Order: sequence, then structure tokens, then C-alpha cells
Amino acid sequence: MLKVYLNKNEEIRILEGHPWIFSNEVNHFEGNIVSGDVAEVYTYDNRFVCLGFFNANSKIMIRVLSLKKEEIHYDFFKRRIEDAYNYRKDIQVLDSCRLIFSEADLLPGLIVDKYGDYLSIQILSLGMEKIKADIIKILVEVTKTLGIYERSDVSIRQKEGLEEFKGIVYGNFNPIVEIKENDIKMYVDLENGQKTGYFLDQKFNRANLKYYAKDKVVLDCFSHTGGFALHAYKYGASKVIAVDISQKAVDDIKKNAELNNFNNIETVCEDVFSYLRREDNKDKFDIIVLDPPAFTKSKETVAKAYKGYKDINLQAMKIIKKGGYLFTFSCSQHMQANLFLEMLNDAKIDANRQIQLIDFRIQSIDHPTLLASDEALYLKCAVLHFID
Repeated sequence: MLKVYLNKNEEIRILEGHPWIFSNEVNHFEGNIVSGDVAEVYTYDNRFVCLGFFNANSKIMIRVLSLKKEEIHYDFFKRRIEDAYNYRKDIQVLDSCRLIFSEADLLPGLIVDKYGDYLSIQILSLGMEKIKADIIKILVEVTKTLGIYERSDVSIRQKEGLEEFKGIVYGNFNPIVEIKENDIKMYVDLENGQKTGYFLDQKFNRANLKYYAKDKVVLDCFSHTGGFALHAYKYGASKVIAVDISQKAVDDIKKNAELNNFNNIETVCEDVFSYLRREDNKDKFDIIVLDPPAFTKSKETVAKAYKGYKDINLQAMKIIKKGGYLFTFSCSQHMQANLFLEMLNDAKIDANRQIQLIDFRIQSIDHPTLLASDEALYLKCAVLHFID
């Protein structure tokens, strides 16, 4: 087995639980270099640190598998997958959930989402790609799934030296499946939907609308397939308007509304920035939901993203009713929580409103994050109450 030796003191962060070792932290190697295989990692003075997937061609040279010396084989990965499955079983989300969240579930480079009887998987590391057949076999054994669709059609795979791929890898089924989220029926397109088919990370944030929506006029911006709009209607909103720039998204909202016999959700196909600037929208809404796509995917574009987030929140703050509520989100890892709150206060000053922060939330509990690593802590939600 390849032995990887680190520069002095580079082991500290890893022993504290961070899952990645970068190429510039490595001093030298002993043994045959085979990318995708498991390597042993040692300190500069030859003390064992961890085992991990090795990739000589990636900036993330080691993806940590274990801080213990142990055999890494089929049963190792089966135990890890069973642990992830049992956690989701404990928190009672198995109908539809993120079943495996990569490094956060100690399975680096593997994402698995469960949509009813079907799974959607994404493989993002070379090491996991090399054992894909075993992973699929284990998933079938553990979950009894009827079918698996792979959504490894993401450009980040290129950093691992992998080509993009999507398609059915187990079973024979229609990739448009029906799920239930908080007792609301939804169509999910495993082949062409966002991420692996749907934004499961908002499940509990959508359910949180039940405390606010009754008898309210609700605007759901960047509605996608209508998750927040459908929940607002279910929880008793007097009127719901869903806005998205994509005609396909608007069509999907209508299909999901029909699936639930929700016959009073108004859909608008329009750019949200333009819609919020309409003069006739002032004092029209009791609740506004802002769930935009990530405005930044790198540290270099955070300043530009800050302006985008501020603009969209400022426009919402200008038009929302006194006594109203703004549910506002950022799904960008690089828009950290303190910066997100700073941006909201900046927008509040320009809007000249008095606003209470009444709740602050993150992604749903089937999307855990390691305490030693904030890379997986990406979703932020602030619930704001307008008191003037």
C-alpha cells in the first residue's frame, strides 16, 4: 500500500477531523503510486495519521476514509452505508431524504438521495468511482431499492480526472418518480432535475411555513418545482404566487399542484429581480420566500454575490407588508453565515425598515456536516419579521 508522508504539522487539522489533505501538504511518497487506491498517511516523523483515497492528479490528494488502521474492503463500505441508512431511519425521513452526504457520512465523494423506492447517486471522487459496482450492490442490499439512477453529470468530476455520466445503473424504470414530502406529493425528474432530481435540503424549512402561512398572501420566488408554494397552500395561505424565470419550472409547479388538487396557486414566468420591482407589488405580500440559486461558487466571486443577494433582499424588504415575514436563503458555501447576516442588515438599512431576526436555520437534518469542516454547511436561512 502506498505511504504518503506529510509536511511538518500538517496532520493537526486531519486528526481534528477535517476530511481532506491537499497536494501542497504532502512531502513525499513510499511505494507504488496508483490514483484511486487507498493510501496510508503518516506524519513527517512517521506516525500514522489516516487512511484515504489517493489521487495524484487532484488538488485534494487524499480524501480521508478512517483515522484508524483497518482493512478497507467491501464490508467496511457496507458498515458505513448501513450507519448512514440507520441514522435517516432514526430521524424518520426515509420516504425521501439525502441518504449519504459524502464526507459528512465518512464516504468521501459519494452522494445518495432516496426518492421513495428509487435512489439517485452522484460519484465525485476517483476512489469511489473505482468501487462503484460494489457501492451499487451494497445500496441494493441495504435499501431494497427498485432502481438507481446515476447523476454524475457535474463538471467537478473533471478535477478528479473523471468524465461526466448520467443514466440508469440498476433496474429498469421511468426516471420521473413520485415522492411525498411532508405529506405533499411531488414529481421528481431523476434524469434532468436539479442536483440529483430535487432540493431535498429544504424539507424542514418548507415544513416551518406551517407556523406562519395560515390566511396569508405568500410569494414564492425562484420557486423551481413549487416546494415552498405547495407547502404554503397546504398550511392555509389565502393566496399563493409562485415566480420562476423558467417556463419548465412553471409547468412543473402546475403539475405538482394538480397532483395534490391544489387549485389556487398562481404561477408567473418572469425574472424575480424584475418582478419584485413592480410598483403594484408594494404592501401586497404577508410572506415572501427568497430561495435563489447560488450566486457564488468560489471565494473570488463572493463580493459580486454579496451585491446580488443584497439587491434581491432589498427589493423584498421594500414591498413586504408591516407585520410580514421574509424567509431568505443562501445555498452558497462561500456566503458564510456572518456575511449573510451582515448583508441582510446592510439591505435593511437601505430599505429603512425595522426588522426582527426571529429564526436562523440550516439545511435539513439528513444533510449533516462535520464539526471540523464547514464545507458541507452551505445552506443558511433567516426568518425576518417586519415590525414597522
